[in-house]
Amino acid sequence: MAQQADASHTHPVAMVRIPDLAGKAVLITGASTGIGAAVARAFAQQGAKVGVHYNASADDAKRLQQEIETSGGTAVLIRGDVSAEGETERVVEEAAKALGGLDGLVNNAGGMLGRVPTADMTDAHYEKVMNLNARSVLAATRAAHPFLKQRGGFIINTTSIAARNGGGNGAILYAASKGFVSTITRGHAKEFVGDKIRVNAVAPGVIATPFHERYTSDEQMEMQRKTIPMGFVGTSEDCVGTYLFLASEAMSGYITGQIIEVNGGQLMP
Repeated sequence: MAQQADASHTHPVAMVRIPDLAGKAVLITGASTGIGAAVARAFAQQGAKVGVHYNASADDAKRLQQEIETSGGTAVLIRGDVSAEGETERVVEEAAKALGGLDGLVNNAGGMLGRVPTADMTDAHYEKVMNLNARSVLAATRAAHPFLKQRGGFIINTTSIAARNGGGNGAILYAASKGFVSTITRGHAKEFVGDKIRVNAVAPGVIATPFHERYTSDEQMEMQRKTIPMGFVGTSEDCVGTYLFLASEAMSGYITGQIIEVNGGQLMP
């Protein structure tokens, strides 16, 4: 499927050194493909130790681990279905054990699980979407809190432009679940400030990832592209600088409870 990403622009963030990220232990959920994989790669390039969580995409996760380790980085794989009760907590605990604690958590796992109109929606579909996109964020945050509290740290949640615009056809529940993520980001920022844990979120717009390959036709993608002032669909690499910025105490130490929109100008709240 043609994703209409602009291959002509570069991503200089990979060449920028952020010294205070070196040696940090960071768990990234949903890190085998798309934005999660790009974020994991970027943290590893900064010298962070990366926990690469995955579920179904085992081959992609193993390739990412090999790439990071070949480049001299550290990556550990943790498999688990974060939509299942108890699994998210296990993933966090295994990551903390393997990495020697946690300095950061990136709650990135999520998905639409199909375009389903409200009239056709079942309770089972509701549970699957909300467990994956909403409950897993709460569960991972709760499980990571004791580790992050020990030495201060950061939580970065991946929300979506859909949290503000209500989502497209058949994606209303996905949008609502991301609205939950945006709201809990602000709440946790206030709740954890005394523990020296900063909580922020990144809200990607239309990004060329496997997400859209599954759920968005070429025609839908082109219609969305035309609404982006910058004129092209973003890539996963277009998002990573924002995650690194929010992770760095040196660069964003006075920022918490914020949601940074990364969408080429498609939405300017």
